[in-house]
Amino acid sequence: MDETLRRAALAAKGFMPDDEGDALYAAAAEVPAGGLILEVGTYCGKSTLYLAAAARAAGARVVTVDHHRGSEENQAGWEHHDPTVVDPHTGRMDTLPFLRRNLWDAGVEDVVTVVVGRTEEVGGWWTTPVALLFIDGGHAEEQAQADYAAWARHVAPGGALLIHDVFPDPADGGQAPYHLYLRALAEGFKERSRTGSLRVLERVE
Repeated sequence: MDETLRRAALAAKGFMPDDEGDALYAAAAEVPAGGLILEVGTYCGKSTLYLAAAARAAGARVVTVDHHRGSEENQAGWEHHDPTVVDPHTGRMDTLPFLRRNLWDAGVEDVVTVVVGRTEEVGGWWTTPVALLFIDGGHAEEQAQADYAAWARHVAPGGALLIHDVFPDPADGGQAPYHLYLRALAEGFKERSRTGSLRVLERVE
């Protein structure tokens, strides 16, 4: 991975451990030239930078989808709330300025297209096949299932599905991403690798 982009990813706000970021990059770097990488859940762009670095190396492109108002677990009073991403004008979270700054500073705006909207709504009208889908959106059960239902069907045969924050033991974390992982295995995906809480699967049916 380009060392400048790796440093940018490491410095960005987010919740991805270094080894999982490297595994995300490695999976995305296998996307064929001209392929599309789609990220569900952007936050401030930490994982987006790993994907952008891989896309640049592979000759692919990245689309990242998020409403940028924060997931349930990011809101005030929750464990993962960061008051520095609250817009003082609206009093609501707004991670979009942080994403745009990170993409600009890293020089990857040419390979990343930002879509602002609820992921399940965008997925409802989306028609382009996806070579790699990375799901890391809201971790409430209803939201996670809606993200999967909207986007997993767009993964091309032989394409990859990556799910973050998969914790089989409830003591380690929320169960919604783990339930997506089990659903994917039951619906035509097989596991290729795992690093920490990151699962890499492939569509085989």
